[in-house]
Amino acid sequence: MRVRIAAVLALVLLLAGCTGGGGPDDGPITLRFQSLAWQEESVEANKELVREWNASHPDVEVEYVQGSWDSVHDQLLTSFEGGEAPDVIHDASDDLADFAYGGYLADLTGLLPERLRSDIPQRSWETATFGDGVYGVPFLQEPRVLIANATWLKESGVRIPTPERPWSWAEFREITGRLSGDGRYGVAWPLKDPVSATLNLSLSAGGQLFHRDADGKVTVRFEAGDEVVPRTIHDQVGEDGSAPGSLLGSGGSDTLPGFFAGRYAMVPLGFSYRQQIVQQAPKGFDWQVLPAPAGPDGLTQGVSPQTLSIAQDSPHKKEAAAFIDFLLRPPNMVRLALGDWMLPTGSRALADPALHTTKDDWAMGTALAAHLRPAPAQSVRGYPEWKDKVATPAFQEYYSGAIGLGELRERLEEDGNLVLARYQR
Repeated sequence: MRVRIAAVLALVLLLAGCTGGGGPDDGPITLRFQSLAWQEESVEANKELVREWNASHPDVEVEYVQGSWDSVHDQLLTSFEGGEAPDVIHDASDDLADFAYGGYLADLTGLLPERLRSDIPQRSWETATFGDGVYGVPFLQEPRVLIANATWLKESGVRIPTPERPWSWAEFREITGRLSGDGRYGVAWPLKDPVSATLNLSLSAGGQLFHRDADGKVTVRFEAGDEVVPRTIHDQVGEDGSAPGSLLGSGGSDTLPGFFAGRYAMVPLGFSYRQQIVQQAPKGFDWQVLPAPAGPDGLTQGVSPQTLSIAQDSPHKKEAAAFIDFLLRPPNMVRLALGDWMLPTGSRALADPALHTTKDDWAMGTALAAHLRPAPAQSVRGYPEWKDKVATPAFQEYYSGAIGLGELRERLEEDGNLVLARYQR
């Protein structure tokens, strides 16, 4: 009997040694960090920080994994369901709701240090808060701005808007009309993704679109404030001739050759597009960043910050949270912001002098940071499906003139609420 017991114990110890028990002799922990950085400067900044972490944390090694914004939602869903999700996940806050409610992401409430929690404003934390939990750390954000041909605007004599005295939406439409003619346009709207641009800019006009009742149920209501931005775009294209309809299905980068060639006075783009302009603009081309038009709620606009989350299935949540804290120390957050040409959410990083220079209009972006609020769709379950199947085709048809405002409202509300209802049962 003693021989048998000894043999069994020896076998158990052997198996434990083969599978690894998490002890100090098992080698370093490995964390997989999936990054969506894509610009050369941003990729290098992320990889440099990973190298610095690995050099100073021999017991916790981080493996850099390159992801893509084009396929991140479906790729993550597949990895979650297959049990192969990365430990640390780079995404955007408006993509987190279904993953958070589905139990795929860890609640970070008790994992993050006070330094990080207090440095990021509450309005930013709200973008990654679902129910009673926090499922991502918002760390980079960008306002939508007007990139303008400075020479054209100066020669036209129009009033140049500032954050203290922006254009109204009505004034913006009037000015783009004045700037148009002879084959040139006051503005070019690249609306390959019309939903987020329209909804986020509509906050300035009082638009909300998604309304949550006391029971937490969300319904779509397309009200007066929601009409201002889409009607402005529709009329610039279809009535004023101040915006070309040919670019409505284009991405932001597609507008730059025509912008540099003097065909469009302004292009509404994300703040980070300045990098492409610096790299691609012909020598001597003078451009500037202007604030987006304002409505009754001022310069307020919605934003979906980039986020860092931890997979619920990760066996190393504490270590993953420590790595996130390292990445988002104020000097490191500044490096990430500069690499992506975006704004950090952290208050200490945002105050860094490097982000307040007039060169490349960094100061204009930081002046707009306080006006950024959670995007209207932030916590709506079923938003990705609503966006892809209902809102995107409806807005595209409205902007092209195929349907009117009444049919746009009907489709957003009736078809949209049918989609959302499936996620709220």
